[in-house]
Amino acid sequence: MAITKIPAAGFTGNNFRNIIINGDMSIAQRGTSATGLTNGSSGYHTIDRWRYVENGSTTSQFTMSQDTDVPTGQGFAKSLKMDCTTAQNPIGSSDAIYMEQKFEGQNLQYLKKGTSSAESLTVSFWVKSNKTGDFGIALYDNDNARIIGNIYTINSANTWEKKTVTFAGDTTGAFDNDNGHSLSVWFHLDAGADRKSADNTSWGTSSSTKQAYGQTVNLADSTSNEWLITGIQLEAGTTASDFEFLPVDVNFHRCARYYRYSDVIIPSAGTQGVLSISPVYPPMRAAPSMNWWHPTRTAANEKFVYLLSNAARTQLSSGNVFFTTANRWGNWYNTGYANWSGTTADKNDGIYTLLEADAEL
Repeated sequence: MAITKIPAAGFTGNNFRNIIINGDMSIAQRGTSATGLTNGSSGYHTIDRWRYVENGSTTSQFTMSQDTDVPTGQGFAKSLKMDCTTAQNPIGSSDAIYMEQKFEGQNLQYLKKGTSSAESLTVSFWVKSNKTGDFGIALYDNDNARIIGNIYTINSANTWEKKTVTFAGDTTGAFDNDNGHSLSVWFHLDAGADRKSADNTSWGTSSSTKQAYGQTVNLADSTSNEWLITGIQLEAGTTASDFEFLPVDVNFHRCARYYRYSDVIIPSAGTQGVLSISPVYPPMRAAPSMNWWHPTRTAANEKFVYLLSNAARTQLSSGNVFFTTANRWGNWYNTGYANWSGTTADKNDGIYTLLEADAEL
């Protein structure tokens, strides 16, 4: 009797067709809310892989958060929300605010960019705002300084709408085949006149004037404004497929390639005055920058606490952090432990902290 092999559910040839990581906004290792985002706040703040970017000298302020407002019946539990808390109207001519995700070139080689067979790309997503009108969206080729843009239109205020935008393939400029930043997708929230004065609807040399061509909405013009998005999928081809939901552990480990934090318990050093810990991470994109911190203590001298008494300890004055070339093993040591104030019981009980590893693009 012939035996027919049935493939496991969910594992087909189309797995990981979504270039976006964490498009359902479900992973937020850094926290669920960040306030006061404005000029100088560009960076990663809440939801993993989503970077807030501010160009120019904006005076508006936003809160970025992970929200539970989602389109009904679509399978999503979280969204990314941008809420204007300090208005700016009009915005400066060189100002722009957008959300960005960056991609490694080695993950994009199948797109055949820079050849006559270059693949088109289609982005689909669910979006909601009290502001109706046109929003700019763009792809930026960081390796070759090229850009293409388009718009999507929010038609009904305060209503979840699904949008699909297709970009032509680019026959000029291949992506580098490495772990560096090759491509970005940009979702604009506002853009001054100088940021949208040149047509970007075909691939061409990048300039600040092509950043947000077609953007008419200024999300910063009132503190009543908000913008929510989820279910973002970027895939090869000219049509959008259903959103690719991944198991939470798979989604988390894709995010952890770029950012990870871990609880660290440093055991007692006894009388030797030496502490050592070797945390293990999944392989990261590159050797990460390291930071010690505590979830409820923000003062510079409160990144470490004694386990026994919860008494704060100053940050280590002599120490070292390094990673191997495999970007997996970390080691930290300190020779000044014996000088830390505290009872013998405190010292023998050990130290608690969090270790943050950042290898974002």
